[in-house]
Amino acid sequence: MTLQTVPLPAVIRPGHLLDEQTGAFLDSVAADPLAPVAAAIVAPGGYGKTALIEALDQVYRRAGIPVIGMAQAMHDPVETTSALLVDDAHLLPDAQLCRLRELADSRRLPLVVAYRPVPRPVGLAALAGVLGRSRPAVRLAPLSAPQVARYLAAALGLPPPAELVESVRVQTGGVPRLVGWFAAALAERGETTVDRTAPRLPPLAVAQFQTDWERLDAAVQELLLAMHAGMGLQLDLLGALLDRDPESLAEVAAAARATGLVDQGGGLLPVAARAVGTLTPAERRVDVRRRLAELRRSRGEPVLPLARSLVGTGLAGAGIAATFEAAAAEALPEQPALAGQLFAAAVQAGRRVPEVGAGWARAAALAGDLDLALRLADTVIAAPESPDRSGAALVAATALAHRGQLGRSAELVRWAGGPSAVLAAIGLIGTGQLADGRALLDAPPGDGPPTLLAGAAGLTARGVYESVVGGATGALSTLVRACALLEPAGQAVLLPDSPAALTAIVGVHCGELGIAESVLARAVASGVGGDLMATRHRLLRAWIAMVRGDTAAATGMLTTVTGAANRLEPRDRLFAIGLEVGLARRGSDLPALRRAWAHAGEAILHHPVDLFTLLPLGEFAIAAARLGDQDRLAPHLVQAGEILGRLGDPPLWSAMLHWSGLHAAILAERRDQADEHAAALAGFAPHSRFCAALDSAARSWLAVLAGTVDPTTVEAAARGLYEAGLCWDGARLAGQAAIRTADRKAMVALLECARLLQGRAAGGREAGGSPGDPPAGRAAATRAARRLSDREQEVADLVLAGMTYKQIGDQLFISAKTVEHHVARIRQRLGCTSRSDLLARLRELASERD
Repeated sequence: MTLQTVPLPAVIRPGHLLDEQTGAFLDSVAADPLAPVAAAIVAPGGYGKTALIEALDQVYRRAGIPVIGMAQAMHDPVETTSALLVDDAHLLPDAQLCRLRELADSRRLPLVVAYRPVPRPVGLAALAGVLGRSRPAVRLAPLSAPQVARYLAAALGLPPPAELVESVRVQTGGVPRLVGWFAAALAERGETTVDRTAPRLPPLAVAQFQTDWERLDAAVQELLLAMHAGMGLQLDLLGALLDRDPESLAEVAAAARATGLVDQGGGLLPVAARAVGTLTPAERRVDVRRRLAELRRSRGEPVLPLARSLVGTGLAGAGIAATFEAAAAEALPEQPALAGQLFAAAVQAGRRVPEVGAGWARAAALAGDLDLALRLADTVIAAPESPDRSGAALVAATALAHRGQLGRSAELVRWAGGPSAVLAAIGLIGTGQLADGRALLDAPPGDGPPTLLAGAAGLTARGVYESVVGGATGALSTLVRACALLEPAGQAVLLPDSPAALTAIVGVHCGELGIAESVLARAVASGVGGDLMATRHRLLRAWIAMVRGDTAAATGMLTTVTGAANRLEPRDRLFAIGLEVGLARRGSDLPALRRAWAHAGEAILHHPVDLFTLLPLGEFAIAAARLGDQDRLAPHLVQAGEILGRLGDPPLWSAMLHWSGLHAAILAERRDQADEHAAALAGFAPHSRFCAALDSAARSWLAVLAGTVDPTTVEAAARGLYEAGLCWDGARLAGQAAIRTADRKAMVALLECARLLQGRAAGGREAGGSPGDPPAGRAAATRAARRLSDREQEVADLVLAGMTYKQIGDQLFISAKTVEHHVARIRQRLGCTSRSDLLARLRELASERD
């Protein structure tokens, strides 16, 4: 089947494909063929002028009236009993147009003339004036959706799907000729779908497009190529491109519309755009886009879409290089990876790396490519002629901070100067240089503008300083204000660390987990810091979930981060491994703890200790004690102590490390070290309620270890930890105290406390099954739990409290082997396949019993 198999005239009839005006015209001619009608049919190319002329031809011939053409009309006399039908009158020479005007004036015979609105030579304008005196011109319109549906039904032999109708209408704009091409092609292939994004053009349609294209004036072709580039009918820009005055450009634009390839908004129809892209040489399309881009750049207008299409074309020269650079600046705030490609294109086009390297390095850093960012920044810093060495220094400082070189990062920030120089105070304080950090904060502000970034930098540095010398309330207030100030800047912000991350770390250190979670959630939502900071923010959210005891949520967040990242930077890797260690410890998963510990030593070697890494360091200290490998971590703990000592042992930062040290000493059975840490916590107790909770818990731990279990005191201490955000720690204290008491009533009360605190810590999930279980699975698990014997329930509660098989056996006066058998039956009844799964189900079932 060829494209001519479903010709438009075959389906043209009143009420079928014609609009009301055209249908009425055809009806009037059919009703009185001998009437001396003089009419014009006006429409762009492809709208059906030829088809309508052919339909009129059939009407006249069926009425027995001969139809003549221009060749016969040029000779007198003209038979008055014939009809004169003329197509494409816009292409006729003046002599023939003059003859048609004479015949139209004489009204001696039926005369119908079809032509495009442009071009409009003088002779055609005169002819149109004469025809217009007889009746208004018939102006053909695009097909509506119902008309397209009827056309496709005629071609396919069955009603077309609504999706096909809409797709064809959108692709073709309802232009009858284009609809006909699609209909024939679909019928030939037996298809009922069209790719909306890249429709396949029928071969004969491509050939017809080629013929039509070659007939167009060069200026019209140029204009259509500009539309193909997405410019629409921006007349001032197109006038500059074509070097035309407004009047001349209007004529070219009208001619472009007359092709039938332009939609009502001044853009190419989708199928026409694909044809233009297929038929025109690539070098011509590229040249038009290049000139458009350079024109827009010279006028201060956006160039990103045009410049993006020119990447990889091999263009070179100062103009296009400057255009690529301008486009990169546009892309940088929201598309740093694309900005990096455009900066690279600018260099390939002739720009030198020192000239654009600072922006390129910034783009690379925001996109997470710190290797490239450091290389580019170093190149710029080393070149005295570089225009933005300070900007490159800030990029390098950011990259080094992520790689654990906080001191070196601070040096670079100080060297860069400017409004962000105050950020160096964060690095100085973080490495124990409090006096130098204070000096930067006290220095008079520079001459730079008071931007959001400058304001946020100052507040962040001030908040970190207050966390060391003041209280948690003031520090958090200042840091939260810094977060709010920076959020509008979103992904474009590049800092050694984000206010949200520092606020979260301070919040965890002082028990304000709600504030920490809130600022991190807002930072993730606004994309502060781009991809570079996204990983850090998500890891800290996982840390908060772990501290609260929601190990399932923490595990899920950690898996998402480590699964999405190709490679974690040293700072992020340190926290990720700290999470692995902490989750394995809380899940009593010794094999997982050993695996995580194998990576911890390497991670901490790649990231020197600083104030903001004490959280993972504390987890490592407990793991080292549990695995008997304290010597590997000892130098790093000494460094942490030295930093804190130089800062004056600030309670906010020191308390959590001493808390971790206490547990490490307990695991290592070093009572002397445990006493030292407890004494330090006692000294911090007056500082805040959080420190007081740690002190109370430390004293309870020491008493429990000494064999003195006061259930009232222990429960108060455990609940104090829970209220301070350390939910898992509170449940563990109560559980371990239950293990060590000989008073059965006290044991039951403490186990109930541990169960309650641990169940609440894991809150937010429906009881009776693991996250993601179907309701039926949870119900089955709940029914199975109800079938546990009293002894199995006792064993389950002690397992949930963190006791070993030996400890449970000692408590219940049975052997460890018997405990193991009980646990195996419990796992079988609950359908658990691993210890972590068992613990999760026991927590949720315990919560259900509340």
